[in-house]
Amino acid sequence: MPQKPALHMPSSPASPNFIGNNRYFRLPCTMWLLSLTLSLLAACQKPAPEAPPPRPALVMKVEAADDINHGQWLTGEVRPRYESAQGFRIAGKIVQRYAEVGDHVKKGQVLARLDAEDNNLSLAAAQAALHAAEAELALAEADSKRQRQLFEQRFISAAALDSVETRLKSTNAQVQQARAQARVASNQAQYTTLTAERDGVITAINAEPGQVVSAGQTIARVAVPGILEVQVAIPESRMQNRHAGDSAVIRLWSHREQAYQGRIREIAPAADPSTRTFQTQVSLLDPDENVQIGMTAGVRLDDHQHGFVLPSTAVSQQNGQAEVWVVDADNQVRPQAVSIGSYSEQGVSILSGLNGGETIVVTGVHTLTDGQVVTPVNTEVDQ
Repeated sequence: MPQKPALHMPSSPASPNFIGNNRYFRLPCTMWLLSLTLSLLAACQKPAPEAPPPRPALVMKVEAADDINHGQWLTGEVRPRYESAQGFRIAGKIVQRYAEVGDHVKKGQVLARLDAEDNNLSLAAAQAALHAAEAELALAEADSKRQRQLFEQRFISAAALDSVETRLKSTNAQVQQARAQARVASNQAQYTTLTAERDGVITAINAEPGQVVSAGQTIARVAVPGILEVQVAIPESRMQNRHAGDSAVIRLWSHREQAYQGRIREIAPAADPSTRTFQTQVSLLDPDENVQIGMTAGVRLDDHQHGFVLPSTAVSQQNGQAEVWVVDADNQVRPQAVSIGSYSEQGVSILSGLNGGETIVVTGVHTLTDGQVVTPVNTEVDQ
């Protein structure tokens, strides 16, 4: 069987058949290595990211500055402007009461009576003492007249006449004292009757027949129903630029659809030591039959500030500084520091930092960056 010829590979690089010296084999190998290197480099490089499209942003245009009115509601109670707490001027036992809560009374009308027996006895004793003093005075005057006649006739000395006239003066003083005591006793007897000091309505009764009361203890309260006001407590934080005469809006909790005009009549000069609030009286200028004493009412005090009203979502905080985001002519946003005032249902008041006419972003302001390009989308925002 014939044998195949054996393959002879050169064992030395010097041989002309060695693969390293074969120019026909070396060129394709170099190109293959270069292609492989370029492929690896291309695989390591990432494509450049495309710029994101401008983000849509809800915007609004700031209107011209105006006086804004942001008032917060305070809870108060409807009270009469004039109300007197009436009581007896002396102590005693109530025997009769003629008025009930809700009664309309006239000035001088009897409200209650005390047991007057002791006072009548005191009056009788004072009058008796007065009569006795007047009798002593009459005797002293007659004696003084006789002694003067004797002195003129030189029957008595001047010293004896002086003693008689001194006794006359003392008796006259005793008469004046007894007369004053009788007048006091008469007044005390009249004080057993309690009468109304003015026309009004009884708002409270604090005593019943058979009760022993002290002098000055409140028996009844009489209020003038036609002149009403609301008593509210204003906290310290809202007392700035608050004066008597400022206007207010009043709404009853039982008739919230009806608004009444009010005006501050009086502000306490010092804060209450327990609540740190200032008691304030707000007069009702146009009360009607729906307003009753003791009702709960809400009072909104006018807070006039010169500035703008923006939605609260348009304002953010950065390092304790309030700011809004303004859109320029190139649709780029930038932060603008502002000074804010009070908050209300309409939004937040901007006191400074804006001139009017700017376009600001009203939502999503916490995700914006300085210089970011946005696509403005106008929206109707209630100011």
